[in-house]
Amino acid sequence: MAIRIVLVIRPTQNERLLSEITRMSRLIGLVAMFVLMTGMSEPARAGAIDCELRFSMSGWSVFYKRSTGTGVVTCDNGQSMKVKISAKGGGLTFGKSSIEDGLGKFTEVYDIDDIIGGYATAEAHAGASKSASARVVTKGPISLALSGKGRGWDVGVAFGNFIISRR
Repeated sequence: MAIRIVLVIRPTQNERLLSEITRMSRLIGLVAMFVLMTGMSEPARAGAIDCELRFSMSGWSVFYKRSTGTGVVTCDNGQSMKVKISAKGGGLTFGKSSIEDGLGKFTEVYDIDDIIGGYATAEAHAGASKSASARVVTKGPISLALSGKGRGWDVGVAFGNFIISRR
C-alpha cells in the first residue's frame, strides 16, 4: 500500500503582492520603452509647402553643356534661401544662352532644405535670339518645373544634372 502525500502550498499574501508588482513593472517598462522609441523617431511632417525659385543663369555648350546662375527660393511658410544653380550634362548640343527672370515651381517639398541637391534632367532645345523654354527636373519625389525667357542661340539634345546648392 502506497501512501500519497500531497502538499498544497498556497502563496502568501506577500508573495501574491510581489508577483503582481513584478507584472506591473514589466508592463510599465514596455510602455515606457514604446514611448521612448516613438519619441526618438522622426517627428510627423506637416503637409507639403509651396516653394518657388526665381533665378537667372547663363552658359554654353559644345557637346558638353554647362550653365551657372543664382536665385532665391521662397516658400509659403516664410522660409527663404539664396541658392547657386548649375546645369551640367552631355549630348549633341551647341550654343550659348542666358535666362533672365526664370521661375521654378517645386512639388513635394516639406522643408526648404529638401530642395538642395541634384535633379535629373533631359531636354531637347532649339532657339535663336530671344526664346522661351520650359522643362521639368526631378529629385526623388520632388519635381521642379522651370520656365524662363532667354537670349542666345542653341540647338541639340542634352542629358545631365541640374544642381541647387546654398549660396
